[in-house]
Amino acid sequence: MTGGTFTMRIQAPPPTVWGLVADLGMHQSWSPKPYTVEWLSGEPNQVGSRFRSVGWVPGDKHHTNEGEITERVQPTRFAFKSDDSGGWFSNEWDVIPVGDGATEVRFTLTFPELKGFAAIAAPVVFPLLGKPDIHKRLDLLKEKAERG
Repeated sequence: MTGGTFTMRIQAPPPTVWGLVADLGMHQSWSPKPYTVEWLSGEPNQVGSRFRSVGWVPGDKHHTNEGEITERVQPTRFAFKSDDSGGWFSNEWDVIPVGDGATEVRFTLTFPELKGFAAIAAPVVFPLLGKPDIHKRLDLLKEKAERG
């Protein structure tokens, strides 16, 4: 299965990190590439709310998909799923206090079962392009949270 869990320790309190992670509108402020979100229904960032996002994926710098908030356990867990032609991708954010005012963030990305060319290409392209982008996003999240 393509995807994985990515962890970052941030020297900022959990409420600061939570505010950046659990608000999709804030994701653009720590994205290395352009990213926008438009709410389609429901209260923004709440379970069941639907959105449309436009952002970068390998091979498509204006990738559009629609998604839904699937979980919100304030201040520790935020999750959503995004649908595109490949199926539903799961995005899960865990915000964990680790003491001394620090927070660990765990981001888990789960791809759907891919078929055809995507099943062959994703295991090669994701480690080369997708993972470095995720690491860059987490670095920017850390920088933004630590600045306050």
